[in-house]
Amino acid sequence: MTDDVLLQTRLTAIAAGDETALKALYDETGAKLFGLVLRIVRSREAAEDVLQDVYLRIWQKAETYAPAAGRPITWMCAIARNRAIDVVRARKETPLADLVDGEDWMNQVPDPHGGESDVLDRGALALCLGRFDAVHRQCLVLAYCEGFSREELAARFDRPVNTIKTWLHRGLASLRSCLDANA
Repeated sequence: MTDDVLLQTRLTAIAAGDETALKALYDETGAKLFGLVLRIVRSREAAEDVLQDVYLRIWQKAETYAPAAGRPITWMCAIARNRAIDVVRARKETPLADLVDGEDWMNQVPDPHGGESDVLDRGALALCLGRFDAVHRQCLVLAYCEGFSREELAARFDRPVNTIKTWLHRGLASLRSCLDANA
């Protein structure tokens, strides 16, 4: 059974009220979602609280997941990212400092395993992100790893919000294709 099929099966069971499926889903995806949340909120304690809220929302909204709309992990990551950004904005803090020119952008990508990351996955991600020009890569990293809003990115890159949306949409599509090809 592929990961996507397994996660879809778990979400279907969760939608039916299966608590065991929620525990299994947590065991299978918790580290990845925790890494994503931690990178945005920058506090282990806050990340743990957000992660609890994320799985509560998954429990409550599992029936709304539509396989035709995308992969299950993408749906769960969107919930985690949005919840983490909500927490940061509620604290009225800037998510993270700006990338410094020349800084290794792979350092900005969350490591959900605390140093024990899957080298192949990070290697494929590095390869795929490396194919973007620096501005588009930085835009993707700031949006999806740092929690910058479309408006914040538009101001930072001195571009209209719709241009930023296009960059992100095309960038994610390109990244997805590249990662699928390197899987």
